[in-house]
Amino acid sequence: MTTNEVSQRDLASLAVPLVGSLAATGDPWEPYRLLDCDGVPVEAVSAYFRDLQAAGRSAATVRSYGMDLLRWFRFLWAIGISWDRATRVEARDFCRWLLIAGKPVRPHWRHGEDATVMKPSGVPFAASVRAHNETVLRCFYDFHLGISSGPIVINPFPLDRSRRGSRPNAHHNPMEPFRKERTGLYRPRVPKRVPRSIPDEEFNEIFARLPSHRDRALVAFYVSTGARASELLSTTQGGVDPGRQLVSVVRKGTGEVAEVPASTDAFVWLRLYQVEMEGLIPKGRRLPLWWTLRRPMRPLTYHAVHRMFERVTAAAGTSATLHALRHTAAYRMAEDPMLPLTDVQLVLGHALLTTTQIYLTPRKEGVIRRVLAHHAEQTRQAAARQEPTPAPGYDQRTLDVLFAREAGEHGDQDRQRVDLGGIGR
Repeated sequence: MTTNEVSQRDLASLAVPLVGSLAATGDPWEPYRLLDCDGVPVEAVSAYFRDLQAAGRSAATVRSYGMDLLRWFRFLWAIGISWDRATRVEARDFCRWLLIAGKPVRPHWRHGEDATVMKPSGVPFAASVRAHNETVLRCFYDFHLGISSGPIVINPFPLDRSRRGSRPNAHHNPMEPFRKERTGLYRPRVPKRVPRSIPDEEFNEIFARLPSHRDRALVAFYVSTGARASELLSTTQGGVDPGRQLVSVVRKGTGEVAEVPASTDAFVWLRLYQVEMEGLIPKGRRLPLWWTLRRPMRPLTYHAVHRMFERVTAAAGTSATLHALRHTAAYRMAEDPMLPLTDVQLVLGHALLTTTQIYLTPRKEGVIRRVLAHHAEQTRQAAARQEPTPAPGYDQRTLDVLFAREAGEHGDQDRQRVDLGGIGR
């Protein structure tokens, strides 16, 4: 394929097969493998995964990076380019494909269509997904450039032209705010997102539809501790201290065990759940606290909790997500004037205070409520200014009859008793 043919590649008719996969191995030394069309591990990706593990990245991070790499490798397999022969043209076309072709639509097996080919939906991937994909691929090629593997001479995902050979804000004036410099040449602009919390009325509707004591205890802990979904599920039976109102969770990023305070209601629902499951789940200080409700009893997983919350929110007619419970807890704590923001940072497990400060942004529901109240107050004040006030010595009921106004609370009988001759006394 010539250079001109490559530059004029027809992406509109490109069919990307659903070949290859990211397989979980269950091996702590190699938790995930990227498999090619023939089910053979891609060694270049395996080497990168080993480097991530050596840097202390969790298995969840490896999986997240692996999904981005699988998307890239499927695109390369579809256009017939080896990963170590990819150039900036392939990187450019891949970013265009993510933006225009969008999220894939998987054919249903009942329709008799080829289930190995993704159909473009035209709905672009979110800017955050595309930005994450660009960062992962740039780091992947930087790793192989650093170890001089294969014929790679350039990174297909280069830095922005204004950034090459220098770090961000290299000549920053300390008296001025930092500029938002782009990192990658093909990295999209990610809009600043305000965390979405659940309004109190909506939360009450969701909580009323929870089907079991276990689910009520889970949601009560989520909305009072601000723990991530996976963090709360890491709690063991020995990690609960009702006397001090503390639960121990394993932090997602660092892996350290942290004690976080919870509400009294959460421990009440937890006790009801434990009484309900008495004799059905094994006991042990190191055993998981949360278990499935159906036999055979198994430790509760993130996907099971996520699906449970999806069913409840669908029944309540809301679009709230499980992670929104963490945002709700953070907003409630940040809005308390008696609770320092540094305390909220510690409870949420944020490394930087600037991350916690996003919860100082006013919530949309509160802004709407206050602005509507402002408009109502402006209308009331305008009406009060238009209503004349009688001078001292004049009877308001007499003025109502004279100017044919409503009698109001005085009634018709009071209007009949008004002495018109008393005006001006």
